[in-house]
Amino acid sequence: MSIGLIGKKIGMTREFMETGQSVPVTVIKVEKGRVLDVINKDKRGYNAVKIGFFKIKNSKLSKQMKGYFAKKNTEPKKILKEFRVANNDQYKEGNELGLEIFKDKKFVDVKSKTIGKGFAGVMKRWNFGGLRASHGVSVSHRSHGSTGQRQDPGKVFKGKKMAGHMGDKLRTMLNLEIVKSDLENNLLYLKGSIPGSKNSTVILRESIKNVSKKTIKEKNEAKVKAAAAKKGKK
Repeated sequence: MSIGLIGKKIGMTREFMETGQSVPVTVIKVEKGRVLDVINKDKRGYNAVKIGFFKIKNSKLSKQMKGYFAKKNTEPKKILKEFRVANNDQYKEGNELGLEIFKDKKFVDVKSKTIGKGFAGVMKRWNFGGLRASHGVSVSHRSHGSTGQRQDPGKVFKGKKMAGHMGDKLRTMLNLEIVKSDLENNLLYLKGSIPGSKNSTVILRESIKNVSKKTIKEKNEAKVKAAAAKKGKK
């Protein structure tokens, strides 16, 4: 239960550590969020903070949203996101939150939409083996075979793996390491890849799991110390 941020996936590059190790990273342009509403436990039954991200033209708003932003006396925001928090006393309406909330964090969770693959068959979508390439199989080599049963139970069960829309689904990656953060340019460098294409919207939050593994920087520092200790012994 903590505050998160929303950003855009710029693309991938690599970062070099002091030891010369190359680390693949995904670059995310993090958007500053504005606190629009502080929700109390007395009103709703839980504590939360509503934050707005990305600017939007006033002409693109509905009448209801125009009234909402006029009431809050703030500029219109494209995405409104509610984050549940344990204690909301430290947040006030109008406050701006940026990359500094991840200042002392080593790992984050990332939620974004996967790249859409369109309508896909079972071999691509579910890794089916397909039918035989010879001996009587005609024009159905990549089909999924039998679909249902006979008279009993005489139906296709829900969740049956079949051809259909592949990708374009929300997925969450847990415990991604923060390799570097650029506060001036609001850029966050995460180790490895994340779901989604370039310019796709990404939701970032503090890692919900207690991660005990060492970061790349910590591993490199340990290597340097070990090498220095060996030299000293010689």
